[in-house]
Amino acid sequence: MDSEIIAGYKTYIDLLETEMLAGKEILSTGMMGEIRRCQMAIDKALEGHKVVMISSGDAGIYGMAGLVLELLADQGLSNKLEVRIIPGIPALSAAASLLGAPLMHDFAVISLSDLMTPWELIESRVKAASEADFVLVIYNPRSKKRHWQLGRIKDIIKEYREKDCPVGIVRNATRNNESVKITTIAELDGSEVDMLTILIIGNSQTKVCDGKMITPRGYIKKYKDKITS
Repeated sequence: MDSEIIAGYKTYIDLLETEMLAGKEILSTGMMGEIRRCQMAIDKALEGHKVVMISSGDAGIYGMAGLVLELLADQGLSNKLEVRIIPGIPALSAAASLLGAPLMHDFAVISLSDLMTPWELIESRVKAASEADFVLVIYNPRSKKRHWQLGRIKDIIKEYREKDCPVGIVRNATRNNESVKITTIAELDGSEVDMLTILIIGNSQTKVCDGKMITPRGYIKKYKDKITS
């Protein structure tokens, strides 16, 4: 890693291989320290250091890329520093690949964390996406302090989905202690879901074939005659 300083959430720093940290200055904070660690990274960059800010998945999807850019803009520093955002593999892609192909058609991604977004807005987004028959990708479905919201979301989705609608539960996607399970919206058990879990809830067309979750794009339906001829 071509950098002098690595900044990030402590849990994500710990996921890096030891050799990647060798000789680097580490700037890490715990949960709720996002602004502080981004500001520390900016301050070090202004001193002339080459700084890498890491996030899990993709830095631009529920990551730190947006916060860094906002802080630079608010401080009038956007033209002072060169920021390069390197794409990563987001958790939704990692989870989907383990389940099969549940995101082959239109989908909506919603976080249930209400630390930054009012719960009423989250609930309205889930309702709108469910009514529009989007496949739903749910980030941050349940925490120790926030345990009732998933039940409420499940009730909303059940108004627009059949009880056997497939639901994929992926925990620690592509990490140690990875687990993958396919269930239904009726059988979804919140007790096996936490902040390390991604939920993918199918739409009206999603099905399970040979243990794989699939949301058809419509190819076979449209070209069936050509396939069978």
